[in-house]
Amino acid sequence: MASINIRKASADELETLQALARETFYETFAKDNAEDEMQTYLDESFSTGKLLQELNTANSHFFIAWEDQDPIGYLKVNTGNAQTELQDETSIEIERIYVKSSHHGKKVGQLLYDKALESALQENKKYLWLGVWEENLRAVTFYKKNGFVTFDQHIFRLGSEQQTDLMMRKDLE
Repeated sequence: MASINIRKASADELETLQALARETFYETFAKDNAEDEMQTYLDESFSTGKLLQELNTANSHFFIAWEDQDPIGYLKVNTGNAQTELQDETSIEIERIYVKSSHHGKKVGQLLYDKALESALQENKKYLWLGVWEENLRAVTFYKKNGFVTFDQHIFRLGSEQQTDLMMRKDLE
């Protein structure tokens, strides 16, 4: 495997990020969800306007994992009022870590997580938190392995369907 480079994404990389987001979300969840619900979610959540707004939000940061010139995964972290729920100034939310299925098991997710952890430590945050679908056992196991514990749950909407996300956190102090 070639070396992996993780770089902060800019608005100039909107199309790359959009294609990567759509592909990885679909790969991760299509087998467990209705096709029409998936397409609705992809169209709404990864529209050009929505992603551009997210890229231009001051307290949200995207990072893309590159293998040579190929984008293979990405990370989105939020601080302050950009966080989706807690909005705690002492925390960073990991909103998304997704890796192309062709690169599962190759430590790309770990590298992206390490970037989130590095950001939290640089900003002197007290903890990281995230929401993860309770049925995404691969991701739940990954976060537990990295020291996260479940502290709550919330509802995630995929189209018209309601799914339960585990809310997990890792204290840094």
